[in-house]
Amino acid sequence: MTDSQQPATPGAAAGDAQPQQEFVLQKFYLKDVSLEAPRSPQVFTREWKPDTNVQLNSQARKLDEQGLYEVELTLTVTSQSQEETAYLVEVKQAGVFLIRGFPDDQLNHLLAAYCPNTLFPFAREVISDLVIKAGFPQMLLAPVNFDLLYAQQLQQRNQENDAAEAAPDAAH
Repeated sequence: MTDSQQPATPGAAAGDAQPQQEFVLQKFYLKDVSLEAPRSPQVFTREWKPDTNVQLNSQARKLDEQGLYEVELTLTVTSQSQEETAYLVEVKQAGVFLIRGFPDDQLNHLLAAYCPNTLFPFAREVISDLVIKAGFPQMLLAPVNFDLLYAQQLQQRNQENDAAEAAPDAAH
């Protein structure tokens, strides 16, 4: 997606022109992957009663002053069967994104929600393939609403800031 090719708003004065907005996926790649199946082959001889836990985390870092960012999505899936760990998979899927001309609030949303959402299907596929290759039933992760997670994170941060401002100053 790139908005840099759109003409300026008709009737806008030259000084009112908004900066060109660019959003381009430059590269995506598997940064790190790990699979552990500590109870194999014994786990295959028992009834499969999975209890699965999924954790996700994303982080972004600026690579240069031209608007390049690396976004890294980490997914950790732990599956237990009969209270023993059957497998643990961790995938770090990353991408390099060119993002320019966006105000800070939109930039933060792109980095914390839109980019991880773009990376998620690739990480989900790697996890599914690894779990099958390890001899376990297919693991299909449900879609994740990164926009909702981002909104919840903002709300929590705002509540913490409000609580900090409302607390009496201990120094006086």
